Amino acid sequence: MSEFGPTYHKINSAFKRDTSIPGNPVIPFEWSQPEFEYLQYTPWLWTEKIDGTNIRLFWDGRKVTIGGRTDNANIQAKIIEAVREMGLLDTKVWESKWPLTDDAHPERSNPSVTLFGEGYGAGIQKGGGNYGDTSFILFDVKVGTFWLSRENVQNVAEGFGIETVPGYATMSPVLMWDHILHDRLTSTRFPNAAVEGVVGTPVVPLLSRNGSRVIMKMKQRDWDEYTKVHNVR
Repeated sequence: MSEFGPTYHKINSAFKRDTSIPGNPVIPFEWSQPEFEYLQYTPWLWTEKIDGTNIRLFWDGRKVTIGGRTDNANIQAKIIEAVREMGLLDTKVWESKWPLTDDAHPERSNPSVTLFGEGYGAGIQKGGGNYGDTSFILFDVKVGTFWLSRENVQNVAEGFGIETVPGYATMSPVLMWDHILHDRLTSTRFPNAAVEGVVGTPVVPLLSRNGSRVIMKMKQRDWDEYTKVHNVR
């Protein structure tokens, strides 16, 4: 593992894409994973996908490091400063949440912790100014090899005095796609920003056969591109 901790896994789109058509629009209800098809009518938890840049904060028990989506990613100085002002680069703050490891008694040591979030705001992405000032918002937490539940992610955020990505809805993937089709995605937390999309996980977290998380994303743009290519109104 690198000094920046584990990288965040890829989140697959809900549907396959039609590569025979320019723009590669989605093919609604041709699911990209068999797990998605099997679970298409079951309730999923959906959160808003913030349009920013992926940031991870890794605590190994002694120091905290800040990294991007990859180990070689460049992080804008304004994001680092915002994270610093939030106290998330302060070793003493982390020690109060997850105490230092005990070299003499490794069995007493807490596992490493990685906070995954989004750096957002003016100048971060196109239209980022609609989100307001540059900041960091949490969307996932990994403790050792375990992914925390949405409730526990919120508890961690509360402990650090930071925000989590807005919860959007609890509904099946089929109903979420219908919602995107008819109502479009709107944000309760960032009313001036267009919602990029939503990320969903089953209400009961699950893993696929290869041990990866069952998690999907749907984007407003997917529907917009589909309607444009197929002249759907």
